[in-house]
Amino acid sequence: MIMNEVKSHEALKTGTTTVGIASKTGVVLASDKRATMGYLIASKDIDKIYPLSNNIAMTIAGGVGDAQTLVRWMQAEIKLYELRQGQKISVSAAATLLANILAQYKYYPFFVQLLIGGFDGKAKLFSVDMLGGITEEKIASTGSGSPIAYGVLEELWKDDAKITENARIAAKAVSAAIKRDAASGERVDVVVVDDNGYRKFSKEEVKEMLA
Repeated sequence: MIMNEVKSHEALKTGTTTVGIASKTGVVLASDKRATMGYLIASKDIDKIYPLSNNIAMTIAGGVGDAQTLVRWMQAEIKLYELRQGQKISVSAAATLLANILAQYKYYPFFVQLLIGGFDGKAKLFSVDMLGGITEEKIASTGSGSPIAYGVLEELWKDDAKITENARIAAKAVSAAIKRDAASGERVDVVVVDDNGYRKFSKEEVKEMLA
């Protein structure tokens, strides 16, 4: 196992740059693909954006095991809600559920920093920290590369931009972080959640955004 080949106290981490942008017509989420264990690049192809339902998605930063556990937990809870209520959960309710789960474990916390976004008639984006703190945002970034990504977001983002333009901006923000942050790397993933549901852009489409 990889864990035995490096220092035993070093867990698999995403390192990470993730980005979220909310517009009138949908939410864009973007991330890099690198996972690290100390100074070792443990994976060059890890997913950091996950669909929680057809209209809600989440990005992960921090401990991979903790983050993936929360993804599975949220997917199950949202599915249960939909079966019991016969309707989709709202984005704000899903974000509150995630925050409440994290708050319950604040003494033995999940080492994560998360973005959750989606579309339920209106696009919404929330940043959730490891202790259950939650804020609604128009633009957000998490992870070790976030200071660099924020510089690009603050420069290029406009409140009235179309979702296709926001996808390009998010991709460029992550790409800029990859060039300067050692814990972020490989290629860029970009996802859109709008009234058509969850959609992940192909590698070729992302390359065109960055051209």
